[in-house]
Amino acid sequence: MPEPWLSADAIATHLGVTKDTVYSWISEKGMPAHKVGRLWKFQATEVDDWVRGGGAAVSDEAG
Repeated sequence: MPEPWLSADAIATHLGVTKDTVYSWISEKGMPAHKVGRLWKFQATEVDDWVRGGGAAVSDEAG
C-alpha cells in the first residue's frame, strides 16, 4: 500500500514542531513538500530522511 500524504498539521505533529516552523522550513531550508492546489502535502519518509540528513539543523549564521 502506498504511503499516505500528510497535511502540514500532521507533519508538524509528527515532528513535534509548530505548523509555522514547517512553513519556514519549506521556504528557508528546502524541506521536501509538494504543493497540491493551495495545500502543502508531505510524505513522512521524505521528511524523516531530510531531518536525518541535517536539513532541520540550526544554522550558525545568526550572531
